Amino acid sequence: MKQNTPYTGTLIALLVLSCWLTSTILLMQWHINWANPLLYVFVLLQMHLYTGLFITAHDAMHGTISANKTINNSLGYLATFFYAAFWYPQLYTKHHKHHSHVHTGDDPDYHQGNFITWYFTFIRNYLSIWQIVVMAVLFNGLKIWIPQTNLLLFWVAPSLLSTLQLFYFGTYLPHKGEHSNKHQSSSLPKNHILAFFTCYFFGYHYEHHDSPGTPWWLLWKLK
Repeated sequence: MKQNTPYTGTLIALLVLSCWLTSTILLMQWHINWANPLLYVFVLLQMHLYTGLFITAHDAMHGTISANKTINNSLGYLATFFYAAFWYPQLYTKHHKHHSHVHTGDDPDYHQGNFITWYFTFIRNYLSIWQIVVMAVLFNGLKIWIPQTNLLLFWVAPSLLSTLQLFYFGTYLPHKGEHSNKHQSSSLPKNHILAFFTCYFFGYHYEHHDSPGTPWWLLWKLK
C-alpha cells in the first residue's frame, strides 16, 4: 500500500520521535508526587511512546519511512538508540529472518514455551552486553543532573514495560499456537482504537505479514 505522499512516512516518524523526546525532557523535570494519579498516567504515556519508537524503527526496517535510504535508515538508527541503545543492523537482520522463517526453528522471534519462557528467550535474543553497558553509562551520567527517581519512572520503567507491550501484542499473541494460514499468524478483531493503543496496529499481525511494505499508520486500512 502506497503512502499518501513521499514525505508522509518521514513526517510521522519525526512526529513520534519528537513526542517521545519532548515528553521525556519535560518529565525529567517533573516533581514526583506518588499520590498524584497523573504520575501513573505519564508512565503509561511514556510506555506507549517507547513502543512508538520501536514501531518507527520497525517501519525503517521495511523501508517505509522514506524512499531515501539515508533518511530511512538514519531515522531507524535514531529510534533504536533512543529506545534502548539497540544496534539497528542487528535488529534489521533478525527481523527479516523472522519474516522469512516465521514460526520455524530459524525464526528468532518464535519459541514453543509458555509466555514467560518465550518472553525471556525473546529478550535474550536481542539484548547485548554492549547495549547494557551503554545504558548503564547513560543512566549514571544523566543522574548527575536529573533526579534518579525521574529517570527510573519515566526513562527506565517505560522502556521495560514497552518490551512487554511489544512482545505480547506483536509477537506472542499473533504467533502462539498453530495456524492454518500461510503467514502462521493470527490477528486482533477489527477495532482500530484498541489496535492503536495496544501496539500501533501491529495486533493486525496477519495483515502486516501479508503486506510488510505497509507502514504502521496505514495497517488499519488492510483490516
